[in-house]
Amino acid sequence: MTDMLTGVRTLQNFIDGAWRDASGAEVLEDRNPATGELLAQVPLSTAADVDAAVAAARRAQAAWRETSPLVRTRAIFALRDALVEHRDELAELVTRDMGKTLPDAAAEVGRGIESVEAACGMPHLLKGETLEGVATGVDVSLIRQPVGVIGAITPFNFPAMIPLWFLPYALACGNAFVLKPSERDPLPSERIVRLVSEIDEIPAGLVALVHGGEAVVNALLDHPGVDAISFVGSAATARHVMSRGAANGKRVQALGGAKNAMVIMPDADPDVMVGGVMGSAFGAAGQRCLAGSIAVLVGTREEQDRARDRLVEAASKLRTGDGMDPATDVCPVVSAQARERLAGEIAAAEADGIRVVLDGRGDPGPGGAFLGPTILDDVPAGHRVLTEELFGPILALVRAPDLAAAVELVNASRYGNASVIFTESGGAAREYRYRVQAGMVGVNVGVAAPIAWFPFSGWKDSIDGDLHANGRDAVEFYTRKKVVTERWA
Repeated sequence: MTDMLTGVRTLQNFIDGAWRDASGAEVLEDRNPATGELLAQVPLSTAADVDAAVAAARRAQAAWRETSPLVRTRAIFALRDALVEHRDELAELVTRDMGKTLPDAAAEVGRGIESVEAACGMPHLLKGETLEGVATGVDVSLIRQPVGVIGAITPFNFPAMIPLWFLPYALACGNAFVLKPSERDPLPSERIVRLVSEIDEIPAGLVALVHGGEAVVNALLDHPGVDAISFVGSAATARHVMSRGAANGKRVQALGGAKNAMVIMPDADPDVMVGGVMGSAFGAAGQRCLAGSIAVLVGTREEQDRARDRLVEAASKLRTGDGMDPATDVCPVVSAQARERLAGEIAAAEADGIRVVLDGRGDPGPGGAFLGPTILDDVPAGHRVLTEELFGPILALVRAPDLAAAVELVNASRYGNASVIFTESGGAAREYRYRVQAGMVGVNVGVAAPIAWFPFSGWKDSIDGDLHANGRDAVEFYTRKKVVTERWA
């Protein structure tokens, strides 16, 4: 539905194969963070909308389960082809709606397509196990069957990729799928669902899209027709999703927050180190759960200062601006409100005596969401800029005399999503990857993002649940094992 005066449309839900207005009257504004342009009105759907979506999904899933895994996988191949055909359009949507630079958005869409391609191997991945002759005339086999209806709750920072972490695996395993995208930037998710709706092999009702906020999240968590929940978001919300979903008997994978550290050894290659840290700390304006927001400078004070000065010099040359501008290095944060919160965090750190050696608080831009690279030096242990996920282009520097002290500092975090080390020493790299308490480790790689054939394997408070997104973990999560013991005369 489009407002005739403003030309701005109010988004619709996709339920039972049709686009429908939400039952709730309240809407939120979806604005381009770089320009402030109003892109759409996002409806706050109600539990009634969720109920309609889940009911249709359950009906469709009953028949979809009976469909051959080979036929289901052909539908995923068709989805892959549609995404490849529209990848540039999707990248532009990500940039306009979320803010990130076009190259970064294109990489996000590419990563999402990788997940679809990995799910295309499902006929092989679904194979079970058999052991014959466990007793006289007795054979045992293990088979995998779909869980049922999957509810997916996805975040603003990867509005195209993370829905594609979940949707292709869930469908290829024989499940139905109800998506609740972030209300901050739902346009890429909406476009993906439109592409799904055009694939003949995917029956009406099997995939649903319900816009909204907390009420929709809780409705999915409470609904008896939802069998499992896939979530990515903040640590606090992940804990809520796990607790409430599990209390209602659901299988839950809830990927939460992070506070990732990058250890910089004195022997690190300067160019590799600086490039890796810039991309990790300031790419997507630090709004990644794999962003390196802490740099641990190892060595003597002179060596530490030398590394700091290289980082400050490189970061000061990065250009903040509209993600559509090819000259932009650092995109806006997701909203003016997010920028205001982050500026407050910098001011509070400064008031606590932390040195702001590079200050990105300047012109907030036409959308009020620009924040340049900011570097804080000599941050004391236990300060919130070391313990809390700020989710912005803010890099905290801490000092450690040696690798052992650096590992101890990194492992003190309650999070364990990712960590990286920059070094030319194979021994140091091996020691670090062996001892660091993080599920994804990079060596001379700023962003330790696994390809889709491996799980996104955060540890500690970075996940609530046992099974991660992507890789074999996805197959484990979206199927239930059934063990059959048979004796025939």
